[in-house]
Amino acid sequence: MVSSTTDVRPSPLAGKWYPNRADDLIGMMDRFLSAAGPAPAHGRIWGLLAPHAGYRYSGPVAAHAFALVKDLACDTVVVVGPMHHPYPGTVLTTAHGAYATPLGEVRVDREVLNALGHLIRLSTVRNDPEHSVEIELPFLQHVLKPGFSFVPIMLRDQSAEQSRALGTALAELLRGREVLFVASSDLSHFYPQDVANQYDSMMLACVESMDADCVVTYNESRTAFACGYGAIATVIHAVRAWNADHARIVGYGTSGDVTGDFREVVGYGAAIFYESA
Repeated sequence: MVSSTTDVRPSPLAGKWYPNRADDLIGMMDRFLSAAGPAPAHGRIWGLLAPHAGYRYSGPVAAHAFALVKDLACDTVVVVGPMHHPYPGTVLTTAHGAYATPLGEVRVDREVLNALGHLIRLSTVRNDPEHSVEIELPFLQHVLKPGFSFVPIMLRDQSAEQSRALGTALAELLRGREVLFVASSDLSHFYPQDVANQYDSMMLACVESMDADCVVTYNESRTAFACGYGAIATVIHAVRAWNADHARIVGYGTSGDVTGDFREVVGYGAAIFYESA
């Protein structure tokens, strides 16, 4: 995807979180996608949950979701993730005109972001190191039909109120477009494998029931965990407004499955949100 802008956010992740050569990156993603294999969604997919660790760790799980939107044509892709860095503001986006990855540039939809700024207090950042949004882009560039614009959203405030307001605003602003919403989140962090499995199954049950309040409440009460819990809740609110009435967990794993160290793992889940046919 080629952008006409010269104001491009350079990737701080290429060569670290995923390969910096396009052919190596495509080869890695194709291995993950082939292992995941497609499974029927039984309806129009409006949203995904995908993890956001380095591809070595979370790519095999993420591929289970991305495989199900292969060749989907979208006007706009919205990626919502947590902001892991101490920037001021509650909801943040990029000030750049495009994001760069080894697969090319993706145009930021400034029209949507300008309109969103009238509904939500929106702060902008430049040259940020945040990984939760960018990490989803190479998969999206690889599996979707080319030509989509990009709406990056990073949350410092992941409250139920903020998630509901943001999800509702995005759904209204994008009505009439072909859209894919992506919630970028990992699950529990640094528990033994058996404990992580228990926490993660509880959080994924909230996701599968499309219960945004459950996702937020579980995390805030430390019942179960998702570092991007507000991002998940935002996407659930948005896709519900777009008639998505089902969710399915399509992938799960932990960092221990890759490293063989099960003492302190990070959990990864993948899901789809869809409108039943």
